[in-house]
Amino acid sequence: MAKNSFSLETNIIDPVNRRMGFATVSVEDGKISVIELTGPVKEGQSYLLPGFIDAHIHIESSMLAPPAFAAMAVRHGTVATVSDPHEIANVCGIEGVRYMVDAGRKSGFKSYFGAPSCVPATPFETAGASLLLSDIRELFHQREVHYLAEMMNYPAVLSRDPLVMDKIELAKEFNLPVDGHAPGLKGKEAALYASAGITTDHECVSLEEAIDKLNCGMHIIIREGSAAKNYNALHTLISSHPEKIMFCSDDKHPDDLIKGHINELVLRSLAKGYNMMDVLQIACVNPVRHYHLDTGLLQPGDPADMILVDDLFTFKILSTWISGHKVFDANKVSLPEVSLPIINSFGISAIEQQSLQLRLEAGKANIIIAIDGAIVTGHEKHEMKNGLFESDTERDILKIVVVNRYDKAPPAIALINGFGMKQGAIASSVAHDSHNIVAVGTNDADLAACINEVVFHKGGIAATSGKEHLCLPLPIAGLMSSETAEVAGMKYEKISNYVRSELGSTLSAPFMTLSFMALLVIPSLKLSDKGLFDGTRFEFIALQ
Repeated sequence: MAKNSFSLETNIIDPVNRRMGFATVSVEDGKISVIELTGPVKEGQSYLLPGFIDAHIHIESSMLAPPAFAAMAVRHGTVATVSDPHEIANVCGIEGVRYMVDAGRKSGFKSYFGAPSCVPATPFETAGASLLLSDIRELFHQREVHYLAEMMNYPAVLSRDPLVMDKIELAKEFNLPVDGHAPGLKGKEAALYASAGITTDHECVSLEEAIDKLNCGMHIIIREGSAAKNYNALHTLISSHPEKIMFCSDDKHPDDLIKGHINELVLRSLAKGYNMMDVLQIACVNPVRHYHLDTGLLQPGDPADMILVDDLFTFKILSTWISGHKVFDANKVSLPEVSLPIINSFGISAIEQQSLQLRLEAGKANIIIAIDGAIVTGHEKHEMKNGLFESDTERDILKIVVVNRYDKAPPAIALINGFGMKQGAIASSVAHDSHNIVAVGTNDADLAACINEVVFHKGGIAATSGKEHLCLPLPIAGLMSSETAEVAGMKYEKISNYVRSELGSTLSAPFMTLSFMALLVIPSLKLSDKGLFDGTRFEFIALQ
């Protein structure tokens, strides 16, 4: 019998037909041939069910290449992801998308990539590449991608910008879904956004916002990532709209991925008393149906994409199969070993400390307010003194810098509150969405040294204080490590702990928060390599 042909006698959970029982499940050539129910559930036996699906993720944000991501995800019962590769597309263009598609295909995991819709995300920043309408058509035509990824430029959708609408119409031409990204839109604006053909949103932060979008016909993806966490605000949708809800992580850093994935949301939902079939419909069934995925749902004729769990209380993953291949069992991962080339775009050398000087005038200055556990920021005005500014740790007002990584240009400098650092500096080439270098620090010497640590490695996250330097290199597009999840996760956790314990940051995930401080499409105040940007008015503003 072939490795992906076998039979199992076990309890099954079938969320499609909403039934449970003891059954014989036969798999032939990677597909389920027969499911024969032979009796009621047998207590003390394990349970077979469809594998979990992350309905919206940027694999690059795990700082892991697709094979390393897959090797960790299958441990948590994830068999597939709906993956938007716009992080690497902003760095390397269509070749970056193809890099991820190829790496995902070789990994033995089901990574369903989309065509990024907004590369660059806005005209107000410098990206490494552009993804043209012709590039998206080519990706669709060659069946390399499965949907049009999140349409982040929601103001352009509302105004029916011709280029944006051409991309949406192109997806419709190929009968592919269009993902949304519309933070804060409600009422008439939400209806106008959805009427363009947008089918999902993962940015809802309130129940009212989510219900407005559901009423417009959109699916809501409940997000619980390393930075943005919306489960607590939205979880009642599990019982009220189970057919219209999905789960996602969006951005999951390696230390968090080691702890869990979609299985964590399943457990939390069951602990709150939600109906198990509703929860599994959300975690397993809805993404397959919405995105038309070739992922099995434990039905005859389906690919054998399934997991075996210990019981209905802990949902501990015992085994994971993808297309009938057992890819995880007894704490051992069995996926193909993949050797990947390095792809990158990095065009600058070390910066001078003097280039980071900031002279202020007496009076009020616009301050970015970083919020722990959120990717939105606040916008406040604070009184500042005349003269050269490095930091004001008493008021937690620090310097934030964005350096164009693609071409030599003067750094953009602004002020930020919320990081809580008392000394040193941190820097990262993971800076959504264009992935220039973003840094926050208490003094110019450490800021320059930390930025130059990232430049030296052509990508990475770094922390510096005096002569002490810590760095996790990210050689793949300045976004991903070439290490395993365990190694990258350990290094990431070490640097994060250092930033909190030694540099004094009060943020639970300082590097994740840092990575969103240049994300202009999320309000309200951000910094691009071109200057301070008001995301509410969608225009640049002066520091003072």
